[in-house]
Amino acid sequence: MGLTPSTSNTYKAIGVMSGTSHDGLDLCLAEFIHNGESWTYRILKTKSVEYDKPLQQRLMEAYNLSGRELAMLNAWFGVWIADKINELTKDFTADQIDAIGSHGHTIFHDPTHGYTTQIGSGAHIAAGTGIQCVCDFRSGDVARGGQGAPLVPIGDELLFPNYDICLNIGGIANLSYSTNDQRVAYDICPANMALNKLMELYYSMPYDKDGELGRQGNIDESLLEKLNSLDYYNSKVSKSLGREWFENTFFPIIDIHSASPENKIRTVYEHIATKIAESFAAKESGTVLLTGGGARNPFLTDLIDEKTNNSLIIPSDEVIDFKEALIFAFLAVLYLRKTPSSLASVTGSLTNSIGGCLYY
Repeated sequence: MGLTPSTSNTYKAIGVMSGTSHDGLDLCLAEFIHNGESWTYRILKTKSVEYDKPLQQRLMEAYNLSGRELAMLNAWFGVWIADKINELTKDFTADQIDAIGSHGHTIFHDPTHGYTTQIGSGAHIAAGTGIQCVCDFRSGDVARGGQGAPLVPIGDELLFPNYDICLNIGGIANLSYSTNDQRVAYDICPANMALNKLMELYYSMPYDKDGELGRQGNIDESLLEKLNSLDYYNSKVSKSLGREWFENTFFPIIDIHSASPENKIRTVYEHIATKIAESFAAKESGTVLLTGGGARNPFLTDLIDEKTNNSLIIPSDEVIDFKEALIFAFLAVLYLRKTPSSLASVTGSLTNSIGGCLYY
């Protein structure tokens, strides 16, 4: 693309998302149309690829790898992602698709110390698909002093403008909303990341289907107070969460507590619902677009609903499951248009910036 902004108004792009829940890869092929003032989108095709146990373990333990081993995994994972994209696009030719936007899989994220690392080599994705790939969306913002996250708020603002709040409950719960002509967004708290780890640890199950086990426990008030009073929740600056904070600060509090497994799980549900409801304070009534795996957990959504006057809107299955992948496709489009996608009002960066790096 050089340095010249794209002048097209219609794009086809693929979004690729591997989240903090370590459960699988989401792919979304979508068409985006800009009418001069606003954007519309149409989802053309989606695919969710569940990680098998060996791959899941490789990703979960990748932060312990040597530099050489991590570089090898980065390249291998890029080739693997390219293969999955090719399966998705078998009915299309490469020249029918303008770009791929790949988030990659986060291994390290510590913006306080100026670094973030997502694997899944964009060079190998581009080479393996024949489609230019935009990746490494976080680093430019971190280099400008920002958190490098959340990344989806620009998509929330431009693709879902009719909702007062956009809430995503994945491995980490996050939200975004507009106020005073600025987009505000941040990571709220660990969500499925915590619940899934407890389910695996105590019940050898990947997740709590429909919140069935959560319903059986009782709230442990002392554990709840410890979780609710963590320093992160008192910060008023732009903030994001990563695996490091979860493993080093959040989970040890639960792990050493004397509560029974079912009561730990129930207490974490209460913590998640409480922190999400508190995050709605700036929008005390309105509509909340709810997406991510948590939208499929009726126990969790009921708990949130009980604690807020806002109306939770659960969209179509495609939007629930693929909204983040959809937005990463959109971020690739914004890159082609040389339009800033990392918002300083969201990340705390010095300036807005065009997120990502392009591999032809």
